[in-house]
Amino acid sequence: MATKLKKTFWTVLKEWALVTLGIIIYTMGWSIFLVPNNLVGGGVTGISSIIQYATGGAIKIGYSYFVLNAILIIAAIFIMGSSFGAKTIYAIVLASFGLTFFQGIIPHEIIETLALQNGKLMSTIMGGIMAGVGIGMSISQGGSTGGTDIIALIYTKYRNVSPGKVILFLDVIIICSSFFVPSVVSETGADGLVTTHLMPWQEKLTTVVYGLILVTVNSYVIDMYISGSQQSVQLFILSKKYEEIADSITHDLHRGVTVLDGKGWYTKQPTEVLMVLTRKTDLNLLLRHIKAIDSEAFLSVSSVNGVYGKGFSAIKGNAKKD
Repeated sequence: MATKLKKTFWTVLKEWALVTLGIIIYTMGWSIFLVPNNLVGGGVTGISSIIQYATGGAIKIGYSYFVLNAILIIAAIFIMGSSFGAKTIYAIVLASFGLTFFQGIIPHEIIETLALQNGKLMSTIMGGIMAGVGIGMSISQGGSTGGTDIIALIYTKYRNVSPGKVILFLDVIIICSSFFVPSVVSETGADGLVTTHLMPWQEKLTTVVYGLILVTVNSYVIDMYISGSQQSVQLFILSKKYEEIADSITHDLHRGVTVLDGKGWYTKQPTEVLMVLTRKTDLNLLLRHIKAIDSEAFLSVSSVNGVYGKGFSAIKGNAKKD
């Protein structure tokens, strides 16, 4: 019983730590690369950035981000459960703080070197990668950065559609709408004086294009991160010590094993083949167990596109009834 409680505690701690790290990466990407270049993204953060640019920075992203997410938090608690709601509330509060806090403490020299001097295209790519990794970390641990992420998680709970595609569709609508909202741009002259002016429509058009590139990179990175963390492998194991290997995998690694009857055509002798499905992240541990029992075991390892059922992903979609 004590071991089970300890494992549960460390599992929960790891999940919350990864959600925290994901939010920090997400907000740093916005604060360093996107906001200084007046770039617009998707989701609630994109809407909040439009509000900040329209008000000349009077209303920071973090404030409107928190307010706009309030209704979605309540929806997430009722639909996804209290655990999801708790992580989402934590993630949104932390993101709201980070989106405001990092804009005020990151030195201008760092932003100038990393973002402004490298141009908007490079900033779009770097910001999109950081935001995508941050969102992917949060989603993979049952949390969210709010906004369209919550909508995507609710939708993908019932449909086999990648979260990145749902987020991409919603984000395109938000980014295109930014073209019709005025944006106030601040510039620092050689004399140190700060001047403000409205962004011309030509520049707003390019901002929309950069925004579309941003959400494309963002959604691709999200799908890459989530599919990578959930990728599974299938093993076929041939060994004279198949019983010991099967017992070790079942009792020590807590993975299911299927014993298949086979026949070696060269020797014409019957043989048993073990089939195992496991997460890719557990593969090295499983191989060490097999090698410790039988270093001469013959193995075949292949990646599988999807594994559904107990211990893996849940089967989504509504069954049709006659």
